[in-house]
Amino acid sequence: MQEKILIIDFGSQYTQLIGRRVRELNVYSEIHPFQNIPVIDESVKGVILSGSPHSVLESDAPQFDFARVKGKLPLLGVCYGAQLLSQKFGGNVSPSETREYGRANLGFVKSDSILMDKVPSNSQVWMSHGDTIKSLPKECEIVASTEDVAVAAYHWKGENTFGIQFHPEVYHSTDGLQLLHNFVVNVCGCHQNWTPDAFAESTIEDLKNKLGNDKVVLGLSGGVDSSVAAILLHKAIGANLYCIFVDNGLLRKNEFEAVLDQYKHLGLNIKGVDAKQRFYDALEGESDPEKKRKAIGRVFIEVFDDEAHEVTDVKWLAQGTIYPDVIESVSATGGPSATIKSHHNVGGLPDFMKLKVVEPLRLLFKDEVRRVGKSLGLPDSLLGRHPFPGPGLAIRILGEVSPERVRILQEVDHIFIEGLKKEALYDEVWQAGAILLPVNSVGVMGDERTYENAVALRAVSSTDGMTADWCHLPYEFLAKTSNQIINKVKGVNRVVYDISSKPPATIEWE
Repeated sequence: MQEKILIIDFGSQYTQLIGRRVRELNVYSEIHPFQNIPVIDESVKGVILSGSPHSVLESDAPQFDFARVKGKLPLLGVCYGAQLLSQKFGGNVSPSETREYGRANLGFVKSDSILMDKVPSNSQVWMSHGDTIKSLPKECEIVASTEDVAVAAYHWKGENTFGIQFHPEVYHSTDGLQLLHNFVVNVCGCHQNWTPDAFAESTIEDLKNKLGNDKVVLGLSGGVDSSVAAILLHKAIGANLYCIFVDNGLLRKNEFEAVLDQYKHLGLNIKGVDAKQRFYDALEGESDPEKKRKAIGRVFIEVFDDEAHEVTDVKWLAQGTIYPDVIESVSATGGPSATIKSHHNVGGLPDFMKLKVVEPLRLLFKDEVRRVGKSLGLPDSLLGRHPFPGPGLAIRILGEVSPERVRILQEVDHIFIEGLKKEALYDEVWQAGAILLPVNSVGVMGDERTYENAVALRAVSSTDGMTADWCHLPYEFLAKTSNQIINKVKGVNRVVYDISSKPPATIEWE
């Protein structure tokens, strides 16, 4: 039985980062909402309580049945989880005089604390809370403090129960991974044997058992996620997997032909479908981002339904859905975290489509998908491709989508991406693309006034898509790229570069 760490989600946008950091330690983790905690069996080696946008002082604050875990399994409360644990057993939590948010440094670390082992006394941590723990239950001892937060970390004497007021899961906590290692490995005793190879092996076996001799249709996009999902399914059910690649008219320049050619060598049964006009018709006159996403999702479903009818007795629709898609579309695994935006491949199928959904990668982050793909032998040229949004260029065209606006953006995007590759910058960037702005600007070309489109270039560095920093591309490269775009793409006379990070911005503009 696969050992795991159970993470209880109280709604923090950071909850999934806890799960990801645990997995970096080669330990499997599962995230479950506080309202729907699963059976805690012998596979659960420890429990982590997440942060929350709520206050423990609210009358309807999220709760947890500590009797199921406390004193029986290793327990770590993070931020809200630490406050809830303290409050329930006699501690005092009250509003902070000032909101404690951002970087802080530990000033005191208890040297013999198993939780704080190898965490230096001046370690930088990330705070994000409006309440603070004023006093602890009498059974507890403080094991770390900052200048402003006396109870930055505490230990329940005689138990493997801990609480921390800061967030070890974010990169701003410089020794956060060490702290999680201390809890997951040293306290919980996990063996660190959850690897890409182990995931692939267990997933293929699960797919064999789940699908049997059923036929499955899968929408391939040419990206990492759908490709890895396809190989996992191919290894599980072979010829019963029918892959479909849809040209929605919103792909990058020449991408439809290039993707079909790429898959020829992977042994997949794939069919290309030209559905450009169906998508253009659905998007005509629509400028609202969410409505565009919904329209694209609807047409995708319709196209897949049509193609599925061409396969006799097909029963499943496979999708390359990954964790960030789920997180940003709905509350994390049913928890109370806020919705950021919808994704076309999340949320199930309409009643008229008589197919069940299978999502082999639903609980993986992007970097984990790449590692699994590498273990399956996929080529680096495919695994190294930048993420590309499911709705394609439609959400990089701000405002109404038309074939002409798609053409303009395809040309701009092609110059930008090919330039990154030529200058050996592509692999240094996590995701890059161009955005067609809904404004025209005045310019001058050949001594004549122009009034044409403005475009923005976007390039970010990230590991999981949950947070991202803008890339400091060389000025010389940006200048050269801008010059090429303006000279070669008819209809564009201005280029800007997006220097926003996520958060507060998102990677895509829509």
